[in-house]
Amino acid sequence: MAGKFDLDDEGINDINITPFVDVVLVLLVIFMVTAPVMLKESLKVNLPKTLTSDITTKATTIGVAITKEGQIVLSGKLLSEEGLVDELKKISNSAPETNFLISADTDSRHGDVVKFIDLLKRNNLNRFALQVEKIKDRQ
Repeated sequence: MAGKFDLDDEGINDINITPFVDVVLVLLVIFMVTAPVMLKESLKVNLPKTLTSDITTKATTIGVAITKEGQIVLSGKLLSEEGLVDELKKISNSAPETNFLISADTDSRHGDVVKFIDLLKRNNLNRFALQVEKIKDRQ
């Protein structure tokens, strides 16, 4: 006979995990790509509207968002208060001429905005502006 069929064999006891690993790696890549987008969309900031704006230069600028819950997002990263202090110290030591564009939600607490500005000034970072949306002329 060409092949033997032995009833004493226990069968295949090993599981091929290669397809499982492939699926897990694809899911990992998908989550890594979509996580920053989901964070940005979950932190909605409604800017106040004005007729004028102060930002006209194209210097090094770091965006800061302050949500109505008091969360602070610096350059797209949600930071705790300790992390924020450390990051501002690093920026102060490496590039003290950096501009900060503060985007505070319309419903954010005034104290949260003032507290962040105070952190900037304590680290000798004195170049900042508040971002607003310009009201369209009603002509």
